[in-house]
Amino acid sequence: MIYCLKNDILNKDSIEEIALNNDKLFIGVVTFNELRELAPKLNINEKILNDCLNGRTSKFESYEGFDYIALKIPKIEDILSQSRRVCIFLDSNVLLFIGDKEKLLDDITSKCEIEEIKCTSLCKMLYIFFDKLTSEDTYHIENIEKEITELEDGLLTSKNDNYLNKIIILRKKLLKLKRYYERLLNIAETIEENENELIDEKTIKYFRMFTNRINRLYQGVNNLRDYVTQVREAYQAQVDINQNTLMKLFTVVTTIFLPLTLIVGWYGMNLKMPEYNWDYSYPLIIIISICIIISCVYWFKKNKWI
Repeated sequence: MIYCLKNDILNKDSIEEIALNNDKLFIGVVTFNELRELAPKLNINEKILNDCLNGRTSKFESYEGFDYIALKIPKIEDILSQSRRVCIFLDSNVLLFIGDKEKLLDDITSKCEIEEIKCTSLCKMLYIFFDKLTSEDTYHIENIEKEITELEDGLLTSKNDNYLNKIIILRKKLLKLKRYYERLLNIAETIEENENELIDEKTIKYFRMFTNRINRLYQGVNNLRDYVTQVREAYQAQVDINQNTLMKLFTVVTTIFLPLTLIVGWYGMNLKMPEYNWDYSYPLIIIISICIIISCVYWFKKNKWI
């Protein structure tokens, strides 16, 4: 979809108008398949076209007369799902958003709110896109923090299970967010440099605010990663305590039955002992064994070992 920006209003237009009107401003939202046909009309060279269609990493490249941005955007509400790739082409009279799915293009247009927002320039529209892209990220990060807190509370109250699996999932989420904000921060800082001076000074101020926001989000994610590490260490300490308790129980049981094992070994020898001829020898051994068990249990409880 191609829009013509005139008097702060976006109106639908055609691709042919871009070639005919160099004095007008155009904003386009197209798919990668459509880009193959539109590239010559938009003056996109072969290198940028191949990079846009085949590139995989997020980056910002500034050339003489135009800027090129490639960005992988994760779904913040479902961070572990597959990221969506968006490429942005900006020159003096064209701002082009290229996505791999129709739904993604709908998301871009809805976030920019092209019919309600006052868009004075292509640079301002670029800022609006990045602003809407990250405007609700703080709330999603807060939800992750609540998830970690609930996991920690469950660990302390023993009302939760599958701790290790949940910790691994949280670490994966935060790692993906960390990489995303690192790349977004690099893009924002490069835009601020404005090497080819495509972006006006007023919009640069907006991007400085955007850079500060991304930096805060990045620091917040790093703090949450430290928090998850602390929860994992607490979980490992709890596991060690449980193992020590179990080994303590096994040691107590072994210690109680050790004298009985000695008696069994003694009378299990193939020797004729004098007490064999006594009628009360068998009941006496039983009584001795019971007394040993009771004495050991009493001793361990007195010392709070069980």
